[in-house]
Amino acid sequence: MTTNQMNQTSQTSQTSQTSQKNQSVLLAGASGILGGHITRALTEAGHKVTGLGRGPANGVRADLMDRDALLRAVDGQHFDTVIHAATALRKAPMRHRDMLATDALRIAGTAHLVETAQATGADRFVSESMVFGYGYGDFGDHVITEDDQFGPRGTTPELERHIEGMRIKEQLTSEAQGLAGISLRFGLFYGPGGTDAIVLMLRKRQLPAPGDQGRVLPWVELTDAARAVVAAVEHGSSGQAYNIADPTPLGFRSHVLCVAEEFGLPRPMTVPLWMTRPMSYAHTMMRANMRVSSAKAERELGWTPRYPSSRDGLAALAAGR
Repeated sequence: MTTNQMNQTSQTSQTSQTSQKNQSVLLAGASGILGGHITRALTEAGHKVTGLGRGPANGVRADLMDRDALLRAVDGQHFDTVIHAATALRKAPMRHRDMLATDALRIAGTAHLVETAQATGADRFVSESMVFGYGYGDFGDHVITEDDQFGPRGTTPELERHIEGMRIKEQLTSEAQGLAGISLRFGLFYGPGGTDAIVLMLRKRQLPAPGDQGRVLPWVELTDAARAVVAAVEHGSSGQAYNIADPTPLGFRSHVLCVAEEFGLPRPMTVPLWMTRPMSYAHTMMRANMRVSSAKAERELGWTPRYPSSRDGLAALAAGR
């Protein structure tokens, strides 16, 4: 090992062992649903948050896809940490084409944001990632950990495009020069602001849901997800990725049934899985079968979800309405 490598290893070790308090944080995606929860959680933890995005509510107004404009927007500003929680989604993706802008944002947008972080003198970069980066297949009873391959080649051109975006986003995060890069691999989001779309579709009887047939998916409540971001800012180790999901995987239909029960709504229509094929992305997600372990996040970040299952989280959400 060279002297430079030894110094870099020592610096990384010190970064991972030191709690990062009172950070000045630049948050890309602050105006989104997850971004709003992250902003509140960081602020409550004593950090100062500046939003980055195109809307007028952001302290830094710029488009992640416009590198030059982005760098001009942060010229002369300093941030300790930069967080990438931006997507191009305005509603739940139903078809593969609904993900294309977000796929591009994960690649080009991340590259531009890393450059921005470096330009502002930041030393930490936290990226939102997803458990679907492990693949959209059937993992059976295997419990996925961070030691499993992330970003395997997709089995179709559409899936490869989605997985490539997640794969490259994590590579750009972990390999960013001068930054402690951390990726959080979230389960499916639900909770305040995130469950509204399902509630509306159930109310209008517009949400078909095939039987789970033993298939389960990992879930995480949005305020729990935001707390994980705070934990990563304060305790995450450079170059590491962490699964963030509650310990109770649940099938898509079972989750939707919980929403219906808690909110007093009609049960979803039962349809064969093949009938959801026109909703190509949703169909792919519904037929996936995944269990993930968040033990690493609990051990290294000190993060545990307040809601051990989406049943608990949905009950609390309904009770608060």
